[in-house]
Amino acid sequence: MVMRHFPPKTGKAMNMSNKGGKKMIKSKWITNVIVAAALPLSMGYVLAQDTTKHPTSGAEIQYQAGGSPLANVEMYNDANTKAPMMSKAEFDQAREIYFQRCAGCHGVLRKGATGKALTPDKTIASGTEYLKVFIKYGSPAGMPNWGTSGELTDAQVDLMARYVQQTPPQPPEFSMKDMEATWKVIIPVAKRPTKKMNNFDISNIFSVTLRDSGEVALIDGGSKKIINIVKTGYAVHISRVSESGRYLFVIGRDARINLIDLWMPKPDNVAEIKIGLEARSVETSKYKGYEDKYAVAGAYWPPQFVIMDGDTLKPRKIVSTRGMDVNNEFHPEPRVASIVASKFHPEFVINAKETGKIMMVNYSDIANLKITTLDAAKFLHDGGMDSTGRYFLVAANASDKIAVVDTKEDKMTALINVGKVPHPGRGANFKHPKFGPVWATSDLGDEGISLIGTDPVKHKAQAWKVVSTLKGQGGGSLFIKTHPKSKNLWVDTPLNPDAKVSQSIAVFDINNLDKGFAVLPIAEWAGIGEGAKRIVQPEYNKAGDEVWFSVWSAKDKESAIVVVDDKTRKLKAVIKDKLLITPTGKFNINNTQHDIY
Repeated sequence: MVMRHFPPKTGKAMNMSNKGGKKMIKSKWITNVIVAAALPLSMGYVLAQDTTKHPTSGAEIQYQAGGSPLANVEMYNDANTKAPMMSKAEFDQAREIYFQRCAGCHGVLRKGATGKALTPDKTIASGTEYLKVFIKYGSPAGMPNWGTSGELTDAQVDLMARYVQQTPPQPPEFSMKDMEATWKVIIPVAKRPTKKMNNFDISNIFSVTLRDSGEVALIDGGSKKIINIVKTGYAVHISRVSESGRYLFVIGRDARINLIDLWMPKPDNVAEIKIGLEARSVETSKYKGYEDKYAVAGAYWPPQFVIMDGDTLKPRKIVSTRGMDVNNEFHPEPRVASIVASKFHPEFVINAKETGKIMMVNYSDIANLKITTLDAAKFLHDGGMDSTGRYFLVAANASDKIAVVDTKEDKMTALINVGKVPHPGRGANFKHPKFGPVWATSDLGDEGISLIGTDPVKHKAQAWKVVSTLKGQGGGSLFIKTHPKSKNLWVDTPLNPDAKVSQSIAVFDINNLDKGFAVLPIAEWAGIGEGAKRIVQPEYNKAGDEVWFSVWSAKDKESAIVVVDDKTRKLKAVIKDKLLITPTGKFNINNTQHDIY
C-alpha cells in the first residue's frame, strides 16, 4: 500500500466541526456499510487500478451464522465470508485510521490511484501476514513504514491488515443543504477591518500546517515567532492566498475550509464551511475584475467541486465530477485533486484524479457554468505553473506522466513521460545553464528528478521534453523547491523508509547539476528527541535567502522547524514550541500568492 500525506493520530478524522456531521458519520455511514452492498451499482462492483478488469456483479449482505467466540462483542459482518473476523469496534477504529492515513492514495472506495487498489479481490489473496509486513516496514516506492516509524502499533498494523480485506464501506453524499448547515460567518464583512490593523509584514508570514492538532501556526518570517495558532480542519492539506493578499484559505482533509483575515490585529478565522467528508484543494479567483470574488474547493468525497463567495465562503454552486475517464470507462469516484486559478481567463483549472480529466471552469456566470474538459492521463494529482504563469504542469501519478495545459488557449500542450509516481508539490522553476527555463518534479517511486523544458519560444527544441534527469537520495519524495533568487534546488524524501534519507535533505547547485547533490542533516540540526523526524517541504521566505524545513515527528514527540541560510547552506535558526505539533506543509504568503516556486 502506498499511503502518504502526513500521518495523523487515530480517532480524530471523523470529529466534524458540527454535531450533526459527527452524528452522520457515526450512524449513517455505519448503516450504509450494511445497506450499500445490497444497492445496485453502489458497492457491488470493484474498480481496480488495472482497468482491464472491471467486475460488476453485486452481492447481498450475509451474516455469519452460529455463535461467536466473542460472545459479548458486537461483530462486524462482511458480505465476503473470506474476510478476516473483526468486531464492530475494530472496524470503526480501522475505518477512521484508513480515512486519516490511506484514503488519499488508495481512494475512499479503495479502488486505487497513487497507491494500488485495496479491494478484497486483491487483499484477501495477499493474506493478513503479508499485508502486516508491508504496512509495518513500507517500501522505497513511497509506502511509509507505518509500524517501524512508530506511527502505528503492532496491534494497529494487524487491525489495518484485516480491515483492507473487508468490503469497502461507502460514505454518504454531501449536498448543498449539508454544506449550508456547516457554514459559519464568524465576523461579518461589514465588521472586519477596512485596513491592515497590525504591524506584521503579512507577505512574509508562514502558514504552517500542524497536522495532528487540526491547526495552522501563523509564524512571522522575520522574528520567527508564532503570531497565532488558528483552529482549522483536521490535517490541513494546503494554504492558499487571495489575489489581494488579504485572505488566507486553508482546507483540511476533513473538507473543512477556514477563511483567515490577515488584516486583523491578530489574524484569525472569519468564516468556515465543510464542503464534503474528505478534501484536498482550495483556490481563489485571480482574473482581473474577479480578484477575491470567488473561492473554489474540490472534494475527494463526494467527488465534486464547490464554488463559494470569496469573502464569506457562502456556497453557490456544486458540480459533480463523476463520469467517464480518459479510456471512456465510467468511474464513480473521480476525486478533485489540485486546483489553480488562471490569470488569462476567469477560470479555475480543476483536476479530476481518477478520470484524468482537466476542467477549465469559467466562473464569469456561475449560474450558467461553461466548462471546457481536456483529456490528460490518470491519476491527476498535484502541480504548478511554469515561470510565465501561462502553462500548468500537473502530475498524473500512476501514469508516470506530467500533463501540460496552456491556460491561455485552454488546450492540452503535452503529455510527458517522467519517473515513477511523480509528486512535484507545485514543482520548481529555474533557468538551466544549458536548456534554459525548466520546471522540475521529484518522484515518490524512485530517486529520479525530471527537468522539463518550458520555453517554446527561445528554446523550442527543448520545450515540453525531459531535458535532464537527476538522481536524488531515493524514493519517497513529496516536494521540490527553489526560488528565483537562489542557485539551490532542494529535494525532500520524507516517505523513504531509510531514516538517514527521510531525516535529511538533498540540495543541488543549479549551476553545477552534474556534480550531484549534497546532503544536509536537518533532523540532527533540529536538536530534538526521539521520533520519526521526517524532513518535509522546503519553503523559502519572501526574500529568497532562507529555506524553512519541517522536522515532523508523531504527535507525542517533539517536532521543530529548521531554518537554513540559502547561500551558505548553514543552520540559521531552529523554531521550537510545544504548540508546534506535527508541523508539515509551510506556505509563505508572498510566494503562495504570486506562484513563486
